[in-house]
Amino acid sequence: MALVPGLTAGPRDDGADLLTSPRVGELLAVAVEHAGGRLIDWRIDHVDAQPEHSTTATFSTIVDWPDGRRNELLGVSARAGETTDADARAEIFHDGDREVAVWIHPADPDLPGLARLAYPAEMAGVLAPLVGRPIATDEVEVDLLGYRPRRRAVARVRVRGEGTCYVKAVRAKAVAGLRRRHQLLSGVGVPAPELLAITDDHLLLLRELPGRPLATALFDDQPPCTGEDLIGVLDAMPPAIGALGRRPSWVASLDHYVEMVARATPDQEGRLRRLAALIDAGLAGATSDEEPAHGDFHEGQVHVDGGRVVGLLDVDTVGPGRRADDLACLIAHLSTVQRMNAGQAERVGRLLASWVPVFDERVDPVELRLRASAIAISLATGPYRVQEADWYAETVGIIDAAETLAHRAN
Repeated sequence: MALVPGLTAGPRDDGADLLTSPRVGELLAVAVEHAGGRLIDWRIDHVDAQPEHSTTATFSTIVDWPDGRRNELLGVSARAGETTDADARAEIFHDGDREVAVWIHPADPDLPGLARLAYPAEMAGVLAPLVGRPIATDEVEVDLLGYRPRRRAVARVRVRGEGTCYVKAVRAKAVAGLRRRHQLLSGVGVPAPELLAITDDHLLLLRELPGRPLATALFDDQPPCTGEDLIGVLDAMPPAIGALGRRPSWVASLDHYVEMVARATPDQEGRLRRLAALIDAGLAGATSDEEPAHGDFHEGQVHVDGGRVVGLLDVDTVGPGRRADDLACLIAHLSTVQRMNAGQAERVGRLLASWVPVFDERVDPVELRLRASAIAISLATGPYRVQEADWYAETVGIIDAAETLAHRAN
């Protein structure tokens, strides 16, 4: 444990102020020096804040090491309370009052498999049993597609002459549930990715889906699929899904997301709280019926081909829920797509105009729009979390969309 001045925490300090201020530079410099290097430059890359509980951030840095200069990604976690056992798998720094956990990617303290996923040489060894032959390092290409610090990472792995698979690094406690979800869906023909293998360090290897993402096909001249197709793939999920653990609905977490967005955009707090009150009042009489649900159903999770749905990604969240939440999730995502040109916006608008009336026949139209508004508020955490260049304007634009959806419910 190393000493770093200036980390002092208040009684309810969740670390957000420290990790998003210039003061964090001193912590990064000490952490790099402790590892044997010298910090040359840094910038914040990603912020994941849980107000009044904890904050995790990553930083893109330039470091001089004894063997040369390299770009490095550093992760830092700070908590309102004491550090955890998982934090102890990183390096702990303190100033006598506050402790923070620091690691250098890929040594994420909650994702042990990431240390292998990051390197083609390691993945060659992981994949060799699946292809039935030794694999040379230069045959492997690893593209990290997403990294949520201390939660999950996803990479596309190509082996020359053998094809492509996708690999997830997850936390230990997530493995059993993920295996069960894939088993249930594959047993009834829901087009989820085939689970090829699970490693001891919690890497899930998944076969590549056919088709292409709906997120890309949205902008085609011809509709990528029908509203009925989208409902159909959800309705095909088996009743046994209802016995799995339930993820809280987006509406149940609305106050949490309002707090997160308001922390990043204090001038929007009053507007956000009025909008949340409108959503809560409108959904006060909603029934509590549940059915098998995807839990995070949006255009990035659906693959299409030939005008129909052929694949469903990221079944991590599958469980008992509400069909209105699934359909509202898709509407919220499509209503908040950023940086479209006029032609793309027109195509997305045309799809929504075609699909939403179909959704209205399956679920209550008022509930659908109010839930979409709540989910849009949750999406407003994204631009700040991933530190988009114009994150404030994008956040306000998403709040605008959430407000429009809520008003359309009335």
